Amino acid sequence: MIKKGDPTVLGTERIRKLLPNYTIPSIVAMTAVSLYNVVDSIFIGRGCGSLAIAGLAVTFPLMNLSAAFGAMVGVGSSTVIGVKMGQKDYDGAENVLGHVVMLNIAIGALFMIVCLTFLDPILMFFGASKDTLPYAHDYMQTLLYGNILTHLYLGLNDAIRATGYPKRAMAATLTAVFINILFNYIFILKMGLGIKGAAMGTLCAQFVAFSMNIFHFSRKSTFLRFKRKVFRLRRHYTKSVLSIGMSSFFANSCACLVVLLINNGLKKYGGDLYIGAYGISNRIVMIFAMIVMGLNQGAQPIISYNYGAGNFERFFKTYKLGAIVATLITTCAFIVGEFFPRSVVCLFAEEEELIEYACRGLRIMVCVFPLVGFQMMSVGFFTAIGKAKKAIFLSLTRQLVFLVPLLILIPMFMGTDGVWMSMPISDFLSVLTTGTLVFLQIRTFKLHPETLKPTV
Repeated sequence: MIKKGDPTVLGTERIRKLLPNYTIPSIVAMTAVSLYNVVDSIFIGRGCGSLAIAGLAVTFPLMNLSAAFGAMVGVGSSTVIGVKMGQKDYDGAENVLGHVVMLNIAIGALFMIVCLTFLDPILMFFGASKDTLPYAHDYMQTLLYGNILTHLYLGLNDAIRATGYPKRAMAATLTAVFINILFNYIFILKMGLGIKGAAMGTLCAQFVAFSMNIFHFSRKSTFLRFKRKVFRLRRHYTKSVLSIGMSSFFANSCACLVVLLINNGLKKYGGDLYIGAYGISNRIVMIFAMIVMGLNQGAQPIISYNYGAGNFERFFKTYKLGAIVATLITTCAFIVGEFFPRSVVCLFAEEEELIEYACRGLRIMVCVFPLVGFQMMSVGFFTAIGKAKKAIFLSLTRQLVFLVPLLILIPMFMGTDGVWMSMPISDFLSVLTTGTLVFLQIRTFKLHPETLKPTV
């Protein structure tokens, strides 16, 4: 009989039962996070005004960059933990758990110091104007003071999921979301702290969730837990974590560059309201993208464990089912964005001009979105099996190789519409590239079973 929290169930339970057990908690958690982001924007938009929404949009690149460093550790470590458990190397998995803490403290502190030192020039570079800079500065400065906390909370949440406790990871995330919404209401609407109050609410919520994660890994009944000997960096584990997590780092850091180009393009050809329109439409699209990310997070431990155990049928079936569900999710985004854009955009803004800009942008952004779910799931698949170079390649082609040149060239001829259209064109080209790479990888596994041996 399998004990509660015993990760060996990843190698024995039926995939059709196992996948929902792991993905539903992750999807619920990521949906809650995306809905929080929506509520956060609603509080800021209605409590602080349209310029505050534009100021919030300006901070997206810097938040993406922070997330890039956090994801590098979180995704890399959770993958290595899953593979180690599949190999029955539980001491190795616990050592990687210690690296989650040590690496996040070191990287989070360095990022905080550098960004606080040069905050205003960074925000101006990312598209802030003299009107939106005060809002962007107040929001980002407050978040940066708690940057180490943010990295630790997210990294440990990934580790909880990877070690066989998806529902506890979900509970920590949901707790953070509900506390966040509560403090947003108090700090913004009751205390009048403005956009700074939104950032303060985020940090308060993350502290509570982080405390829950620490408690989980300190319990003797937990399958893998903190021990004094694991809090020491070892070169082999550090290299494995960072190399595998590099695909997530590049994906998020490229997203930073992309948002920078989008903000500056919209500012150049339109103005601050266009940046606000992108902030709104991006929030809506991210609801569905975050659901797919939750699906990816839930599938990752199953894929990693069974890849570590050399069980091709189980990890490929997990990926295939995940890709089908991801496609259904992104198809829902297409339906909402194309047929009901005004209904969702009106939640964020009251100014008719801003609403019109956001609706037009949203329709263009989602026109090929049904294909994006497969692409996102495939990047997660390559990451989960430790194929770091291929995951990095796919991350770079979608955003750096395809999207960045399009964002530079097309707006020269089409203005703001060119900025919006660059995104679906890049998505389509990326899907073609991803499909080719997945086909070649699966064929290699089938023709050469010896390639199933993990190297982490």
